[in-house]
Amino acid sequence: MAVKFGKAFGLSVTVFSTSISKKKGALNLLGADKFVVSSDQEQMKGLSKSLDFIVDTASNHPFEPYMSILKTAAEVKFSPAGLNMGMYENGLRKHNRGYKSDSRNDNDFCAAHKIYPQIEVIPIQYANEALERLIKRDFKYRFVIDTENTLK
Repeated sequence: MAVKFGKAFGLSVTVFSTSISKKKGALNLLGADKFVVSSDQEQMKGLSKSLDFIVDTASNHPFEPYMSILKTAAEVKFSPAGLNMGMYENGLRKHNRGYKSDSRNDNDFCAAHKIYPQIEVIPIQYANEALERLIKRDFKYRFVIDTENTLK
């Protein structure tokens, strides 16, 4: 979602991942401008002091390698699961209040810019396999259980 928000704000967006298998989706599906394998030292060096802003949505990695990529006085926003990232006209705000007016504005912005989450819809019978895939980190998007069609 952060990639889609960045593109809607007119920003140049670079996606970092430890997995090259996510490149096609990041560039073609999400609309990122660049894709970098974060474990590739040469790619990381090539971006030295080039970014103004990082939105970090992963919580289980060292952040130090990214510090050299940031320009002086750049910003970092951490958005672990459970925090709501909302929009301002010119950027992101972080809060966990969940005001209805904020949600409505965020939803209107998303609708206007065709921003929606990428998901993998699964039948409820697949829930245990989905949990196994989460443990193995064998997933790209959030799982959504289709209760309407699988609980009939």
